[in-house]
Amino acid sequence: MSNEKKILVPTDFTKVSDTALEHALLVAKTIKASIHMLHVVDSKKHIAEARLKLDALKERVKREEKIDIGVIARIGSVFEDIDKVAVEIEANLIIMGTHGMRGMQFLTGSRALKIVTESSVPFIVVQERDIRDHGYHKLVVPLDLHKETKQKLSLVADMAKYFGSKVHLISPGETDEFLRNQLERNILFAQDYLQDKGIPYEVEITENKSDDFVRDLLKYAAGIDADLICIMNFYDNSIMSFFSSNYEQQVITNEAQIPVLCVNPVDTYVVDRAIFSH
Repeated sequence: MSNEKKILVPTDFTKVSDTALEHALLVAKTIKASIHMLHVVDSKKHIAEARLKLDALKERVKREEKIDIGVIARIGSVFEDIDKVAVEIEANLIIMGTHGMRGMQFLTGSRALKIVTESSVPFIVVQERDIRDHGYHKLVVPLDLHKETKQKLSLVADMAKYFGSKVHLISPGETDEFLRNQLERNILFAQDYLQDKGIPYEVEITENKSDDFVRDLLKYAAGIDADLICIMNFYDNSIMSFFSSNYEQQVITNEAQIPVLCVNPVDTYVVDRAIFSH
């Protein structure tokens, strides 16, 4: 595997895709990565037009930014080709746009969620809200009962180092003693981990139990004007069985249009995610 850091940006040439590209440009400049734009068409007759559009977009960007940019046009399905291309080019991160709950081309339904949940590559999913110049200063990290959620911390900590971020840990206020003790252990682990890395943080325990956690999480993130929410995906279709089955979809399509980092679990306990490693 090459040491070059690569960001894949699927595009359909809409406003939200432009926003995803702006995020990619900021990240690429910060971590010195290349950007690879992907457009997928459903038939051969559209491939030439796709390449022309990609080349025009590339030239527009290169006039404004000194960043290495590649373009890829594919005949196929967005549900399959995003991950295929990510593997082929050895991408470290995928940044893509979504059009909200009603128009989510990539992420509505089980087929679409499959892209995110089965990919080994972290995703940042954005809506139309413009990226802030400072990048990602306020990172909201929900903690639940799954030990895998600890794996977010490596990526979050590395990201926080690059962007000078503060991490906001949030956890449901469970009344059941057994569940509360488990959550407290996870919070303590996260605090120790971030403190050891020199990352500023604060902890928020919601007043409600896990049944209302998605609502509380999104309210909190909007209230502090967060720049990114960091969630964990799971390979099975239960998503986060601790929460509602629509957890990811609700977070990704949040009304405040806060971008969402989706990290996928691997077999190790806390892992290094190469995209933000120094």
